[in-house]
Amino acid sequence: MADLTPNPSFSLTIRVQVPNRAGMLASVTQAIADVGGNLGQIKLLEQTRKIAIRDITVDATSTEHAEQIVNAVKAVSHIKVLNVYDRTFNMHRGGKICIQGKMPLETQADLAMAYTPGVGRICEAIAEDPEKVYSLTIKSNTVAIVTDGSAVLGLGNLGAEAALPVMEGKAMLFKKFAGIDAFPICLANQSTDQIVETVKNIAPVFGGVNLEDISAPRCFEIEERLRRELDIPVFHDDQHGTAIVSLAALINALKLVHKSMEDVRIVINGAGAAGIAIARLLRKAGAKTILMCDSQGILSKSRADLTSQKKEFAVDAAGSLAGAMSGADVFLGVSVPHVLTPQMVLSMAKKPIVMAMANPIPEIQPELVEHDVAVMATGRSDYPNQINNVLAFPGIFRGALDCRAQEITTNMYLEAANAIASLIHASDLDREHIIPSVFDERVVTAVAGAVQRAARQDGVARR
Repeated sequence: MADLTPNPSFSLTIRVQVPNRAGMLASVTQAIADVGGNLGQIKLLEQTRKIAIRDITVDATSTEHAEQIVNAVKAVSHIKVLNVYDRTFNMHRGGKICIQGKMPLETQADLAMAYTPGVGRICEAIAEDPEKVYSLTIKSNTVAIVTDGSAVLGLGNLGAEAALPVMEGKAMLFKKFAGIDAFPICLANQSTDQIVETVKNIAPVFGGVNLEDISAPRCFEIEERLRRELDIPVFHDDQHGTAIVSLAALINALKLVHKSMEDVRIVINGAGAAGIAIARLLRKAGAKTILMCDSQGILSKSRADLTSQKKEFAVDAAGSLAGAMSGADVFLGVSVPHVLTPQMVLSMAKKPIVMAMANPIPEIQPELVEHDVAVMATGRSDYPNQINNVLAFPGIFRGALDCRAQEITTNMYLEAANAIASLIHASDLDREHIIPSVFDERVVTAVAGAVQRAARQDGVARR
């Protein structure tokens, strides 16, 4: 079953020429509504006594649905479709980021200072005292976004080139939310050893490394080795960003239903990078009972197919996701669409919490269980309680860069989660408001401050 909710991922602009008389625009909007399009902005571009030219923005559910909408408009009599623009493709044309100088180069003197010969003095100063690279170059505020394209979003192994649009988007988020200059590094290699060596070789330019969209289980070894061999913070966002925001949401959801982390029975569906990281962080936060499932069911000690990471969470019980869900207090999904059924939710304990975070289509559509759960969260922006990594990684790196952290520790993850959760005051906490908006300007400041405090407690801050 596909997601039937129109959304901006499939947004288009239809430029139409309409006779300038009453009711003609209404016939166009009605045609769009009749085929399930969601109308956005309507902009008048030109108007004469006889015609009007307008741009109509419409959200669809898929590329096929977008075609259906355009054909419906074309079928309206006296209407001429002049052009159709895919707004998402248009946003990406030519790339979404650029490099821009911080000061003008307008005179010979400017050039002599910014480049040769004056820059030679700066090079010599850094050679004499390597620590000056932080004060005299971009290193102190720059993050490498590194991927091998092996696990792009939920789309699979698409390769380095196809991963680039995601990494560009990530760079935009770093700049927008934390003022950090981040750059995509998409590697045409999926060898663990070569990825580690490549990142080590480019590390002098960067103050931190954000690993992204690298498949499990290789992502665990790559992160572990880079953390050990580099003296700058390394953070795999698919693991730890997801875990931090999930924990923040769960902290507040449990407050709402008056249950404790130690007492609840938690089911995690999806035992890849995100699922394992969530389970590890929940344990650190006090969770005692975690049942983790993959596509074969519960991670049971009786199974011979478990990776070393999955074995960490193997239990004596065996069975399917449906069996695990019986009596569960919390469901956390980082898996595939529609794997959770309303019947499974009904089998949960009283006041159940469901966090269905598969993107873009969740493990269960919220509408199916909205009256059967105490709290519902997804990874989507068009439902309440969006679990989005952008609540974590900008502030994590802002804090780590500002205190020159050598690494990012588990304590820093926990404090970041608590900082995010703390932004929802008790008086504002309700079933549709357990986590702040990604546009809440307090988030980065709160997370960065918490990360710096934790870094100093753990002795990894160099400033």
